[in-house]
Amino acid sequence: MYSVITISDTCAAGTATDTSGPHLTTLIKEAFATETVNYLLIADEEEIIKKSLIYACDVMKVRAVFTTGGTGFAPRDVTPEATRAVLTKEAPQLSLAMTLRSLEKTKFAVLSRAVCGVRNRTLIVNFPGSKKAVSECFESIVDVLPHLLNLLNEGEIEAVRATHRMVQKDGGEVRASSGHHVCPHATGKGGEDRNSPYPMIEAREALKMILQHTPASTEPPKRQLSRINIPPFRASIKDGYAVKANGGKGVKKVIGYISAGDGIITSNFTIDECYKINTGAPVPSYADAVVQIEDTKLVSREGDYEKLVEILSEPSPNLDIRPIGSDLRISEEVFQYRFPLEATQRALLAAIGEKPAVEKLKVAILSTGDELLHPYDIDATVEQANQEGKIYDSNTTMLVELIRKFGFTDDQCEIQQRVVKDDFDSLVEVIQSLTGEMHIIICTGGVSMGDKDFVKPALQKLDYKLVFGRVNIKPGKPCVFASNCKTQFFGLPGNPVSAFVTFHLFALPALRQYLGTINQTPSQSARCTLPIINVELLDEQYDLDPRPEYARASIVSRNGKLMASITGGQISSRLKSTIEADALLELPARTDGRPSIKAGTILKAHILRFDFISSYE
Repeated sequence: MYSVITISDTCAAGTATDTSGPHLTTLIKEAFATETVNYLLIADEEEIIKKSLIYACDVMKVRAVFTTGGTGFAPRDVTPEATRAVLTKEAPQLSLAMTLRSLEKTKFAVLSRAVCGVRNRTLIVNFPGSKKAVSECFESIVDVLPHLLNLLNEGEIEAVRATHRMVQKDGGEVRASSGHHVCPHATGKGGEDRNSPYPMIEAREALKMILQHTPASTEPPKRQLSRINIPPFRASIKDGYAVKANGGKGVKKVIGYISAGDGIITSNFTIDECYKINTGAPVPSYADAVVQIEDTKLVSREGDYEKLVEILSEPSPNLDIRPIGSDLRISEEVFQYRFPLEATQRALLAAIGEKPAVEKLKVAILSTGDELLHPYDIDATVEQANQEGKIYDSNTTMLVELIRKFGFTDDQCEIQQRVVKDDFDSLVEVIQSLTGEMHIIICTGGVSMGDKDFVKPALQKLDYKLVFGRVNIKPGKPCVFASNCKTQFFGLPGNPVSAFVTFHLFALPALRQYLGTINQTPSQSARCTLPIINVELLDEQYDLDPRPEYARASIVSRNGKLMASITGGQISSRLKSTIEADALLELPARTDGRPSIKAGTILKAHILRFDFISSYE
């Protein structure tokens, strides 16, 4: 793979047409017998030039980068300075060869300040900005480029020797086609694939790789033991009267009233006496039965107080009394931890006076973009945002709320959220500060192929292992997952719906596994993902995409049969399509034999929420 970068303020602004870049692209394709030439048009900004060169060399790992423009003495001509700043070795004789050839045509060739050199294993060559000069300079060095490129690749020693032999034959004429190279990372399909060195992997393979790289406890599930008896005293099960069972039926004198929360009465009483008692109240020490109100009759009252009642049924020992520890005994296992903690687990913890005994999962949510405003910035009106090319950031709010929605509450998940500028150094600084401090970083934006998409090079600079860089899905193709020994990194697309979909498919399972004790077997790892059900398509017809698609859909129950209706336009910036969504509908990729699907097609639906049926018909 090769890269061509045109550097021109006017062309980048659209006030002039770039002719040298496309011409140079054609020359490279013809000379090197390749179709994998990435073309980029940028302004005369030194930092942008440097970052574009670094991206092409370090992330795309192209064999050579050829720039055109910005090599003169005008104030904005900074291409040589930017190039020299990223080189690991200079190649001044290449520049000399180009100058000598150009001097044969014009004396003004001495005014070109073109720089040539190498960054690691990638050749970088500056050409002047005119189409004519590009042709002359390219022709002056094209014959030696195959040998130079082979030298930069340690795996091409035999090619180096072959080039030597060819140089010594027939006057040293070697055409550039002898250096033909197919990038091992390219898909070879052209079209929109040609700009990325990362192969597109299938969604299931991506999830498998994520779970393999995400830590899961190898210890047995943690057991929560009770530190108290429940109930800690003998408690009444009914509203009624506490009596001595051997006193049998008959009229009893009411000698007291006991409510829940009262202390235990330890004084003795006769078989002809009783206490009126409420549900949950402590049974007196010398009582051994509670007779419910329905089995008694009021005989007399004195003011607001009952004085005599008749017990109508024969009481038996321990009637309607909860013994001490009948629900839980001291040191009895309450439960084994599952994460996120369920409502019943939390209720039991509250019942024994305990807090969750877990190490908090630490998650950072990042959103990248110079255009982003805080959604609640009272100083930024909608009119100002529109005029200044700004938009409100919705991704961080959405991701935080989704994490909380799936049960990762404050007591078991600490969340930090930040908006980061579209700047390589800023992104590196933020990720570096969070690495080791956070278990998982979820970042939106900066993962595609734009001039300011710096996530991948930033991760490489920080020694993250890039597990994958693209996934064969719509929406969410440029999804990134990277890992190091301390922190897992999810680079989700910046479009809100793409971030929404890829969070559910990839980030959520990792969050669940991180706090869980799930072994990585197919059946158990499925517990980390959204539940999947089969549904029938309601839409009359839906045109399929070349990639497998996860469409937002609402679920209708019709006579007990679950039906799915796709929620309108599925463009990845239309966050409204998620509002009505009950599920992500898994659609197959388009084929020549199957360009669309029709009503009645059975599809898999990934359930997004608990109340996942929108209507019953």
